[in-house]
Amino acid sequence: MIALKYLEAMGLPALGSVVVASSLVAMSVQIMLLSPISPNPILELPSSSYTAFNKELQKLSKLGEGFVKDPEDVCVDESVGTVYTASRDGWIKKLHPNGSLENWKNSHSQTLLGLAPSPSNQGGILVCDTLKGILNVSEDGCSIIVSSHVNQTRMISFADDVVEAKDGSLYFSDASSKFGLHNWYLDFLEAKPHGRLLKYDPSSQQISTLLDNLHFANGVALSADQHYVVVCETFKYRCVKYWLKGPKQGETEILIDDLPGAPDNINLAPDGSFWIALVHPVRDGWEVFVRSKMARHILATFPNVCDLLVNGVRRRATVIKVSEDGKMLRKLDDPDGKVISFLTSAVEFEDQLYLGSLNADFIGKLPLTNT
Repeated sequence: MIALKYLEAMGLPALGSVVVASSLVAMSVQIMLLSPISPNPILELPSSSYTAFNKELQKLSKLGEGFVKDPEDVCVDESVGTVYTASRDGWIKKLHPNGSLENWKNSHSQTLLGLAPSPSNQGGILVCDTLKGILNVSEDGCSIIVSSHVNQTRMISFADDVVEAKDGSLYFSDASSKFGLHNWYLDFLEAKPHGRLLKYDPSSQQISTLLDNLHFANGVALSADQHYVVVCETFKYRCVKYWLKGPKQGETEILIDDLPGAPDNINLAPDGSFWIALVHPVRDGWEVFVRSKMARHILATFPNVCDLLVNGVRRRATVIKVSEDGKMLRKLDDPDGKVISFLTSAVEFEDQLYLGSLNADFIGKLPLTNT
């Protein structure tokens, strides 16, 4: 009726108004039927209280430029100072202390995400493959240590990030049980919790669920004393703690929320704080639009239109440092993506910050002493 009155007010004949209104209703129904999402009416967006940006990330240097493709995560073997990253061409790249970058091991996969050192396999690393599970990569090659499939049943939908504890246990995120790497933005538009935080026990070879109903479970990090594990809820704009030891064992609490962006990967800093890379899933000016349930149906149904929204992550970069008690200590930006954008990972080693991005052909390196 509202649409009909609006059309009549525009001077259209009553019959014409009915036809147009009926067409709009039919089109809306068709879009909802074709839509790949079942959106929550409410979609949360990051706080607007953090409006001040700096340009500290524009001071970074580019390592291995042109030799990597979209390195989503980086990790460091502190014993030898070697930096690792996974490239979209399937290669695990090794950045040596002398600055040379090597094609180390080929995973034969284009679906690699989070990396972490593996203390139990000296000189080896763990890599998340969103399709295969958790890979163990060493001088001997690549092998699956935690498979996404057991007896042809998919146990892990979307392996995203992993960290190994001193006892050999693996803590890792399963980002979404509904959407995959190439349509992750649909999870954002649906705004429903499809993610989990999982634990793999190497002695029993069993996987257990520590947390479920997470809004895109992403980065994972252990505290310095390994009393708790932190997981990033990307589309809830917060990071949560799960207590592994002590009087709060088994309990969950928020480390930090109301973030100025969506937390991607998180890494423990040498001083016990955390570096968190923030992405910006909404293009500037589209905030009001994506709050509409019907608008999200339209975006999800028409990929070309959705690309305009998704391109927002390629226009800015932000990384923050957060204390153990959830206080923001530092914030570094490239506000217009001039040097780096879609920043997804930050790892500190010897007063340098090594940066990964899903929109770069290099590993970023930023001296922290001059920022």
